[in-house]
Amino acid sequence: MCGISGILDATGALTPAELTEAAARMADQQTHRGPDDHGLWADPSGHLGFSHCRLSILDLSPQGRQPMVSHCGRYVLCYNGEIYNHADLRAQIEAARSYSGRPAIAWRGHSDTEILLEALALWGAQEGLKRTVGMFALALWDTRARTLVLARDRLGEKPLYYALSQGRLLFASELPGLTAAPGFTARVDRAALALYLRLSCVPAPHSILEGVRKLPAGHLVSLRLADAERGDLPAPRPWWSLSGAVEAGLASPFAGSETEAQDALLGLLRQSVRGQMVADVPLGALLSGGIDSSLVTALMAEQAPMSGGGSVRTFTIGYTDAAYDESAQAEAVARHLGCEHTTLMAGPKDALDLVPRLAQIAGEPFADASLLPTRLVAELTRRHVTVCLSGDGGDELFAGYNRHVHAPALWARLAGLPVGLRGTMAGLLQSVSPRAWDRVFKALSFVLPAQAKQRLPGEKLHKLAQALPARVPPAFYAALVSAWPDPGLLVPGVTEAPWALRQPGTWPEARLCPQGSTAWMQYLDAAWYLPGDILTKVDRATMSVGLESRAPYLDHRVAEFAWSLPAEMRVRSGQGKQALRGLLARYLPPELWNRPKMGFGVPLDAWLRGELKDWAAGLLDPARLAREGYFQPAPVARAWGEHQSGRFNRQYRLWPVLMFQSWLENAGISG
Repeated sequence: MCGISGILDATGALTPAELTEAAARMADQQTHRGPDDHGLWADPSGHLGFSHCRLSILDLSPQGRQPMVSHCGRYVLCYNGEIYNHADLRAQIEAARSYSGRPAIAWRGHSDTEILLEALALWGAQEGLKRTVGMFALALWDTRARTLVLARDRLGEKPLYYALSQGRLLFASELPGLTAAPGFTARVDRAALALYLRLSCVPAPHSILEGVRKLPAGHLVSLRLADAERGDLPAPRPWWSLSGAVEAGLASPFAGSETEAQDALLGLLRQSVRGQMVADVPLGALLSGGIDSSLVTALMAEQAPMSGGGSVRTFTIGYTDAAYDESAQAEAVARHLGCEHTTLMAGPKDALDLVPRLAQIAGEPFADASLLPTRLVAELTRRHVTVCLSGDGGDELFAGYNRHVHAPALWARLAGLPVGLRGTMAGLLQSVSPRAWDRVFKALSFVLPAQAKQRLPGEKLHKLAQALPARVPPAFYAALVSAWPDPGLLVPGVTEAPWALRQPGTWPEARLCPQGSTAWMQYLDAAWYLPGDILTKVDRATMSVGLESRAPYLDHRVAEFAWSLPAEMRVRSGQGKQALRGLLARYLPPELWNRPKMGFGVPLDAWLRGELKDWAAGLLDPARLAREGYFQPAPVARAWGEHQSGRFNRQYRLWPVLMFQSWLENAGISG
């Protein structure tokens, strides 16, 4: 894994030496992504400079260094990621060259970078990318056509930011890398800020800064030098389509039995895990003890003897607060599978010391608080291995969230009730504090079914109450995923930036994927939440310590098959992820994993009333907010007061504001 950055200077004002210097300045902000080696390249004729920070995973020799020039000398690649099918891709390249009578390539080494570069040189960007299995963000310079191609993997595992300003195209893996370019002026995009307050992240194609874009997952953008001279930035175009994959799967559902579907899925997952276990450095797994990570670990343990390795190394984080601690379950799973397990027990001080640095780690406003435990476990893991496999993507692809399981049936019942009655129901639910609801559920726990036993049920009931008055499925979904249901209260006079929910033209065909259905909610989550939140969190947490994270569920062959699973193989009897449950039962007894989903939370509500109170109060000071001019102070003060009263838990509203404020302190924003 690596960090990439560069500058395409259409003005011609920068010499090759100055381009190299500018690219080096950008790379300096991303050295954590690639501590093993740094590479620079500038086109001798000017106009383009690349920089690369390398985390060596495959072919640790200098033959894997980047930026890399193709054997024909025409193309230069600067790339971040892993191509898992690189050996097969190399064989395809050799066969195609032999068939066409071209001379064989004298390969320099066995790095996936060299193979990817030659694939792009042979077949072009669109076709070359389609042949890959992997995760990546890349920049490809065609020295003859004077064209720069930026591209991102299918599901958005690796990030890429870009901006066209004053005849210069800038790009980088992280926002600070881009803003370090000479002459760049950073200003907050207030429409993106409003969207951030709703979603706790800024999904592609937006970024928190005016003029800076995130390349959407599965897209590429091709920019000629002449385009940059005119200030024209072509729109990104898809080289792989999520909605197309959803439509294809739903239109041709798996026709066999459930056992046959599980067998087919198992074959794909084994293939994915086997490919992702290839590395020239130590490798392990992040294990929470939940369904997704336990199945990945089981498949790794199954593969380990065949790959000649010892037992799988697994890592988890535990908390001294029992309400958030899953370490015992993870340890039990690891024991059963014969893994070498390590647990980091984190106390409040470990987490609290990290809080003021979270915005800097993210490099942008990012308010998923599970970044904190993810970063802690990444730091632990990096002490022992350089690569880890994870269970990310399992929830989105196999229907693992509460909204996938319960919301469609609930909406079907609510739709027939008058909106006024639903509003009254919402008021009644919210009239009881979340803590009081928690006590009610605890008292009734002995009679509740397993699927009704949730961590912090009061919070979930209040979130449901927020959604009850919705008139249409999109409004219902928006209420379920919104931190601030009305960001306009905080950022008045601004139209919220559009996102997947507001772009029905991009949705899968309605007859296959009707509004309000489980598949529709899964699609929306895969379109924005997976790349914008989950994968952003994992990328920043792991890369900040030089750890590469790989996600076997996000192999596109697994993802495309997942969409073909019939509804009953996703959700049944009040439980999601039926296909994964069936597979995991082949490896582990149900008592080790069949329990309510906990998530990866931290006790923010208590910390904001205790250890973090002074830190938060300083960032939320009404006079400070008024002076900076980004937020209306009154709604923030009201949420802060309600939280401090103990009657309401407003952490989900306060945390986005706090993370923005923390980011703003060091962002160098001009206004």
